[in-house]
Amino acid sequence: MTEVDDLARWSSTVDWKAQPQNVQASVRRVLRDSLAVMVAGGQLAESAARRRALPLSDGPATVAGSKSTTAVCDAAWLNGCSLVALELDEGNKEIRGHATAHVLPAALAVAEAAHRTGPEFAAAFLAGHEVASRFGRATRLHAGVHPHGNWGVTGAAAAVAHLHRGDARATAAAIDAASALALATPFPVALEGLPVRDAWIGQANASGIRAWAAADSTRGATGVAALSLGRILGEFDAEALTDDAPLAITGGYLKRHASCSYTHPPADAALAVREKRDPEAGVEDIVVETHRLAAALDTRIWPSRLAAMFSVPYVVATALRDGACPPEAFDEAHRADPALKALAAKVRVVHDPALDARLPKERVARLRVRWTDGGEEVVEVPNPVGDADHEPLSEADLTAKAVMLLGATAHRVRDLADALVDASDVAGVMASLREES
Repeated sequence: MTEVDDLARWSSTVDWKAQPQNVQASVRRVLRDSLAVMVAGGQLAESAARRRALPLSDGPATVAGSKSTTAVCDAAWLNGCSLVALELDEGNKEIRGHATAHVLPAALAVAEAAHRTGPEFAAAFLAGHEVASRFGRATRLHAGVHPHGNWGVTGAAAAVAHLHRGDARATAAAIDAASALALATPFPVALEGLPVRDAWIGQANASGIRAWAAADSTRGATGVAALSLGRILGEFDAEALTDDAPLAITGGYLKRHASCSYTHPPADAALAVREKRDPEAGVEDIVVETHRLAAALDTRIWPSRLAAMFSVPYVVATALRDGACPPEAFDEAHRADPALKALAAKVRVVHDPALDARLPKERVARLRVRWTDGGEEVVEVPNPVGDADHEPLSEADLTAKAVMLLGATAHRVRDLADALVDASDVAGVMASLREES
């Protein structure tokens, strides 16, 4: 309880203008990338289907990728689903998950409805991102639990509390209530490619908003997180909530492949092999040696885009054959391609326990490709391209990514992400965003 109180005290007093230049630059960078990814996700056919399936009410909050507005919790839910639908959202290996996806949709919806300024929104997002990140580092989920929808709800609650100008006690109470709203999220749902996986993030954002309403601010924190996250869903180290680690927004990774981050080092290795030798020359077999977290992503049947995004064999085959893993590489036509299926069938994923010892600093993949003429290529990749500790994506890379996703509107959407931070009223920027859809 003491650690939650201390973290809430920090969170409630975050001042955007007081942040150092590197923190402000990191927030802007993450927002530019994330807004483009969220809008692109909102333009998917399945996102439109979600909107049609829900009894959406009128409201003030923008639904990304559309010209619509709806109620605050509905917008946070829909935009959370959209932000993760393409597997291109920001993440962090140290927290073993995705803080931005848990926080940004809730912060945007509440800031827009409350007509908060850009600096108020940016401070709330930063506060929520850090709270989610610290709960991510503090929580070691049981094997088989996916990190979407559980520890991150605390960050959504912290951001919402900040936007409501809650004091330290009210913020602690909101975080405490959010801890009791954590979801039990079975990892095989992602491997099977079930769309409810995306809904976990949507639900976390909506729950963060509701946690503010459900909190008992007269009591502050009661220690719920140690029970829900630390006993039912995993183990919990409260000291990680208040240690002297740098702000997580300055680290992490931004993604270039539209797939689970565990598949990125194998994909990057495949691209390196492709530069050395023409993959059409004849592949005998491919072995991916990796750590325990990635070794389970060995599925050979891909009934949906999400299932393929969580398959090391599929992603490696795509990278080696096509030289890129954009969202369209996971559509139905590509998944049905006999040649791609044949190449993926040659990929074998092997757990190397020695590589577990390098977690979480490194998410290693070692790729061995044997050719039909007897030749062999071996490439080891310590972390995904895009990781702050490895090969961070440049602004040119991120612009190209946005253009790939949004075409002609990409530059305007990135400009609007910058405008969010400086706006006199976030609602005006979000109205402009709807015009780009």
